[in-house]
Amino acid sequence: MYSFRNDYSEGAHPVVLKALTETNLEQTRGYGLDPRCEKARALIRSLCAAPEADVHFVVGGTQANLLVIEAMLKPYEAVIAAHTGHINVHETGAIEGTGHKVIAVPSPDGKVTPAMIESVPELHSDEHQVKPAMVYVSNTTETGTVYSKAELTALRQCCDKHGLILFLDGARLGSALACGDMTLPDYAALADVFYIGGTKNGALFGEALVFARPRPDFRWHIKRRGAMFAKGRLLGLQFQALLENGAYLDAARHANALALRLRDGVAALGFPLPVESPSNQQFPVFPNEVVSKLQDMGYEFEVDHAVDAGHTQIRLVTSWATPEQAVEDFLRDLAVCADR
Repeated sequence: MYSFRNDYSEGAHPVVLKALTETNLEQTRGYGLDPRCEKARALIRSLCAAPEADVHFVVGGTQANLLVIEAMLKPYEAVIAAHTGHINVHETGAIEGTGHKVIAVPSPDGKVTPAMIESVPELHSDEHQVKPAMVYVSNTTETGTVYSKAELTALRQCCDKHGLILFLDGARLGSALACGDMTLPDYAALADVFYIGGTKNGALFGEALVFARPRPDFRWHIKRRGAMFAKGRLLGLQFQALLENGAYLDAARHANALALRLRDGVAALGFPLPVESPSNQQFPVFPNEVVSKLQDMGYEFEVDHAVDAGHTQIRLVTSWATPEQAVEDFLRDLAVCADR
């Protein structure tokens, strides 16, 4: 019937396809040194109100996380993250593969708080343990929650107190921008480095890494890790197309709005949603037989975890391309499956 499995199943937003088609036969320099990437960098600096920011384009989120963490940490340094964080759960040990330990802190809602950070340094107080040097957060989080400006400001202050780098994974930054109180200039001011996610918000692929301060050596690091894309203009062009006329935020608003329609419809049928998510990820709990019936009807989604012997929490994700009718069909069929 329809897949709510993720927000990157579809190809690309129409404005991206149009831009790719119109420029298909352009000949430019490779490896991100082309005019399209330069225009996208200038646009991102302007939107972030950060004229000195260093902007680099890479293909995917795991790649971005690995590159940033390895480049910014010394061999004996480690990164603090929520236990649900992408680098701790969904990256097959990519960070550990670079020699850096992920210090996972328990988090009930996917967020890292100053109190969690404060608990780490005293447990890593000398040269016999790895040295905490970075805090990794994501907005939105893996549980769909969103950091407010006050929360991220408090994290910034805590990081400054302990001399820690603040790195924000922005794979779903579009969704966070569309439902939170933070702007791109806020992210540029509060994070040492963050990225604007394209893969999960309308691009064929791509993430735009934004460093608050120039890192002229980062291109060497990208190349050494096999992450320098020869047809780099395809990355810059996509961000130019998505950002220059507001398509990026429009796409995220659409995804969020349909996710909230799912949330409200599920709640109206009497099913719990333990995670209070304002974003495009929703986590309802259904009886196991309802989950099975929905799957038999052709709906796709991720099974998050078993709540008890008879109930399962699933994840429903909407995207820029999710049709309103797909959401209404799901809610209608959910009511049928649950006999409500």
